[in-house]
Amino acid sequence: MYISTRDNYPAVSAAEAIKLGMVPTGGLFVPQDIPVLTQDELNLLVGKTYQEVAAKILALYLDDYTSGEIAGCIYNAYKGNFAHKEITPLHQLTDSTYILELWHGPTAAFKDMALQLMPHLLSLALQKLKVKEEMVILVATSGDTGKAALEGFKDVPGLRIICFYPYKGVSQIQERQMVTTEGENTYVVGVEGNFDDCQNAVKALFADEAFRSFLAEQGFALSSANSINWGRLLPQIVYYVFAYINLIKEGRIKLGEKINFVVPTGNFGNILAAWYAGRMGLPIHKLICASNENKVLTDFFRSGVYEKNRPFKQTISPSMDILISSNLERFLFEMNGRDAVSITTWMKDLQEIGHFAVGETVQKAINEILWAGFATEEQTLATIKEIFTKYGYTLDTHTAVGMKVYEQYVAETGDETVTVLDSTASPFKFTASVLEALTGSQLTLRDSLNDRNGTTEEFALLKELSRKIDMPIHPALQDLEKKPILHQRVCPKGKIKQEVCNILKLEL
Repeated sequence: MYISTRDNYPAVSAAEAIKLGMVPTGGLFVPQDIPVLTQDELNLLVGKTYQEVAAKILALYLDDYTSGEIAGCIYNAYKGNFAHKEITPLHQLTDSTYILELWHGPTAAFKDMALQLMPHLLSLALQKLKVKEEMVILVATSGDTGKAALEGFKDVPGLRIICFYPYKGVSQIQERQMVTTEGENTYVVGVEGNFDDCQNAVKALFADEAFRSFLAEQGFALSSANSINWGRLLPQIVYYVFAYINLIKEGRIKLGEKINFVVPTGNFGNILAAWYAGRMGLPIHKLICASNENKVLTDFFRSGVYEKNRPFKQTISPSMDILISSNLERFLFEMNGRDAVSITTWMKDLQEIGHFAVGETVQKAINEILWAGFATEEQTLATIKEIFTKYGYTLDTHTAVGMKVYEQYVAETGDETVTVLDSTASPFKFTASVLEALTGSQLTLRDSLNDRNGTTEEFALLKELSRKIDMPIHPALQDLEKKPILHQRVCPKGKIKQEVCNILKLEL
């Protein structure tokens, strides 16, 4: 069963939690009991395929799904649409540092790992619960979630998906990926604001009971594909377990040996999945939380005070440009002994006055498992060049943030524990910045290209980067510039509810 982090809603089944997305009365669903993966069970997974590991992990959390249903969902999610046979291969950088490549899926970003699977879990949930309404999936994206969700949900019967992204606040390639999405049930809307404006508006719609009732009367129900939905977060646990057993298989560690995970994060979902893996019994020494210059998480973990009232920066790692990390609520719920009263108070303070403080006890509990740092824009670019020069390996702008923060961690702690760094996107997703890092001035580089107008420039840069790093362009980005633009909606940040109604052809 799944309970609310704010103790304001009855416990629900896994299928119901996945269908709802978030708690209708505010809050997020978490498992009432976190299952345990014994060392013997972990050992039995060594040598298994990604799909086999996924089946084991999902079964522990989805007890209202049969093993056959879970196997079917996994098969449909990973049947040939990933460019690497291991799905999430490990690249060894040094004797103790490994890079977990999470970007071999159909949109070149780690979000594919969950969003190729989640639509199948949701579709089954709707069948199990005999839902008659047409389900409308609302997504707020800072860049990568949008395309991954659109790709996963397109043309799924009984579902529509509406994706909101910060207009001119994502890379040109990210935007082009979204606005060229096919599918009769897909809608993409640029919002005149930042990611937090998109996310807050979507969360407000879920919490708006009058609006939800209005939609129900019209035959629609809302759900989410963001990591606030447990069905999105759960599949992410799998690749942490898979990385660990692969290190055992390759003789890099022994069963029971603790390792570190470094996770570049904005909305805290990816690193939270690692925490759940550890809580289940995966031997984890430290989780290293990496932020860019929007370092609200780093400041929080170091001070115990979460402060969203600060300047918002558009950076070269846009998927981390977030000031309100929604999944932090789940983590705090676990760190404070599942005290829903405190969670409710903190979240209310965050909404009304823009900040909250957790106190020394909770901060101490967090610091036992988690270390946080951030990287500047200059450090991020320098790290890309440094790693390429030293190892011939190319990082994207988000993974470079993680690498720099890991270097800071080692310098401060001297910890030589075997460490896995999440690589969250292909370097081709952020070509201009990666090339700038590798070649010097972005202006000089761009002046050297024949076509310097708008999006076409970025696609010219794809070919330039491919030559520079001697690596083929990711399949998801091949010929993207030739695809027609199918979505041109743009709306003010205060008109998202109206935009949903426009898409559904409803009058408020």
